[in-house]
Amino acid sequence: MSNFVGVIVSDPWLHSQFTQVELRGLKSKFLSAKKETGHVSVGNLPSLMAKLKGLKDLVAEQEIAETLSVSYPETNQELEFESFLKAYLDLLSRAAAKLGQAKNSSSFLKTATTTLLHTINESEKSSYVAHINSYLGEDSFLKKYLPLDPATNDLFDLVRDGVLLCKLINVAVPNTIDERAINTKRALNPWERNENHTLCLNSAKAIGCTVVNIGTQDLVEGRPHLVLGLISQMIKIQLLADLNLKKTPQLLEVIDDSQDVDELVSLSPEKLLLKWMNFHLKKAGYKKTVSNFSSDVKDGEAYAYLFKALAPEHANTDIFNAKDPNERAKKVLEQAEKLDCKRYLSEKDIVEGSPNLNLAFVAQIFQHRNGLSADAKPISLSQMMPDDIQVSRDERAFRLWINSLGIATYVNNVFEDVRNGWVLLEVLDKVSPGSVNWKQASKPPIKMPFRKVENCNQVVRIGTKLNFSLVNVAGNDIVQGNKKLILAYLWQLMRFNILKLLKNLRYHSQGKELTDADILNWANSKVEGSNRTPQMDSFKDRNFSNGLFFLELLSAVKPRAVNWKVVTKGENDEEKKLNATYIISVARKLGCSVFLLPEDIIEVNQKMILTLTASIMYWSLRNSLPSEVNSNVPELLAQDSPTQPAAPSDREGSGIADNISDFDNAAPDTPQSQNNNVALGR
Repeated sequence: MSNFVGVIVSDPWLHSQFTQVELRGLKSKFLSAKKETGHVSVGNLPSLMAKLKGLKDLVAEQEIAETLSVSYPETNQELEFESFLKAYLDLLSRAAAKLGQAKNSSSFLKTATTTLLHTINESEKSSYVAHINSYLGEDSFLKKYLPLDPATNDLFDLVRDGVLLCKLINVAVPNTIDERAINTKRALNPWERNENHTLCLNSAKAIGCTVVNIGTQDLVEGRPHLVLGLISQMIKIQLLADLNLKKTPQLLEVIDDSQDVDELVSLSPEKLLLKWMNFHLKKAGYKKTVSNFSSDVKDGEAYAYLFKALAPEHANTDIFNAKDPNERAKKVLEQAEKLDCKRYLSEKDIVEGSPNLNLAFVAQIFQHRNGLSADAKPISLSQMMPDDIQVSRDERAFRLWINSLGIATYVNNVFEDVRNGWVLLEVLDKVSPGSVNWKQASKPPIKMPFRKVENCNQVVRIGTKLNFSLVNVAGNDIVQGNKKLILAYLWQLMRFNILKLLKNLRYHSQGKELTDADILNWANSKVEGSNRTPQMDSFKDRNFSNGLFFLELLSAVKPRAVNWKVVTKGENDEEKKLNATYIISVARKLGCSVFLLPEDIIEVNQKMILTLTASIMYWSLRNSLPSEVNSNVPELLAQDSPTQPAAPSDREGSGIADNISDFDNAAPDTPQSQNNNVALGR
């Protein structure tokens, strides 16, 4: 339980350049190199640094050596870890300069990774603080700390214990976290604080947040850019929750009759919001098309026409006559206030085109008045959503799992987004590095149908090599969106990853193949002798439904994990749901990143029961190893060294986060992550 300490760098400036996840990755590589030769010298660095993606593509080994020779003329000079970090940052800056980005080195970084390279947007901070004060002001635990003052750093101080972020997740997606699992004492010790942050990060992934390169120590330190980035995602998920056909079937109005409903289903919430906005703008006579929430709305004209369409009773011709953008923005907000939609932005935010705040503003307008008819167009329910509830649950679990892998593509709808084969190739490359031949793959957008078939044919070929059951399955089945086959393929992919990760714990299995039965036997052995629950015969055993087996298992692997005072007997549906919800939160608090729902436990969904058990098993086995061994157990994101080029990416630059991730992928001894996360497929 010492992981909360993190990697300490004595130089505050240098320490601020990296997140804890990045520091742990770099420290692992540094120590691995030191272990091989007894020390790390200047002469060792060129081959070491050249393995990083950002440097590998832009800076040759010889060039790295020449650059280092300026600061370190003696190649046999030994370097400490902090000197290694400084050399790394210097090389990244030079690589950025080669890309023509020397004017602003922060543009070289793909994501917000440092406090010095990323400024804090005070407007966003103020809006998020107002959101927190509004939604959590009456919370029984937090009300003594609220309201927060946006002019101070109170927000970053309050997140240090983890309670606020856990509560905010439940505001975004109610009942995600069982609040009985949150440590809410006035003064938390470091272990309890770390548990809260672990629960927060795993739960954030489970609602669709991207938390790559954020560790528990980053939240303990209250790093402003990371905290605001995470809060921004939570608020966005909350505000866009109704932007789908299940919640708002009236959205069918925004498409032409000739369009395929599947196209609408596949749109991300942001794109669907833009489509809704343009639908009303066109009706109001606006001649332009809004394609973003920044430059296209900064003059305020689009908002003027949107309110004309949605709230004609508040129409004011002065808004159209205003020549100054600031004056028009002021009048826009005056109209918004009449609809109670002014919370998220100011005149300055409109004029400057703040994308996050303008998106939140439009989403709030949609929530208050979407301008759609009360009745949806008559359409078959099967066209709008998955075939049944179980298919919907499975799609959700696989979607969240895929998005947790850190691949370049974000999946909004599994059945639509995998049809061109590219996403599945990305997942395969993450789960089985080197299995994809990227030279034979076509990257979206793909106009030629046969290119999609080629991608999917490669997906099937790789699955066959991995011994998946794919009898009579062809690439065209995926292109056609065969839901049953897509779910079957993804389940085998997830299961393959689970068993591979467990097998890689060589100190436990000696590299032997593991089976579902081995996982079940391990779990039964852990709860043996319990008076509360019997042994389980299979992952279909109905005795799983009351949740007591998993509570015993969690208590066995970590005795203080379960508070038995809040556990029910599981004798009726209500008690079973209480137990199931608690199980998921306790598992995430422990460090397991799982994506099942309480209903999966209650109804004994065999696949999800297996993933939960395997995740607990992996966490337990890894944490039972000696510390010197545990530090070299691969994190679930790290895999064997790839032999094929990585998938090309359209994302800007290749930041520190990417470099470290790829560096970790090239070596099998990556340490466990900052918060001991056990993410199936990570």
